[in-house]
Amino acid sequence: METIEKYSFGLIQISGKEFSNDVIIFPEEVIPNWWRKEGHNLHMEDLQEVIARKPDTLIVGKGYNGIMKVPKSLIQELEDKGITTLAKKSNEAVKEYNKLLKEGKRVAAALHLTC
Repeated sequence: METIEKYSFGLIQISGKEFSNDVIIFPEEVIPNWWRKEGHNLHMEDLQEVIARKPDTLIVGKGYNGIMKVPKSLIQELEDKGITTLAKKSNEAVKEYNKLLKEGKRVAAALHLTC
């Protein structure tokens, strides 16, 4: 199970492995080097891997300072697909992911590590 052990600006440690680029995390796998169409604006096409796996909850880490924009329309579109979506600063997103994972929820996290 992929648990997040530490997060700081630009660096995250997941199950003993460090990543310095944005990631998508599922309980069974980490997808490194998550790249978005438009760096600080989240679009549906940025989340195709998440949509394909249909988690109950997606936690979006908007960055250390919360700079990445997550449009309300995108959150609504994900919720229409049955994916509850929470957008938080990345340090709060990390805590929420670990909490839901520990509760046995089908959760995913898409985390912007800087900004």
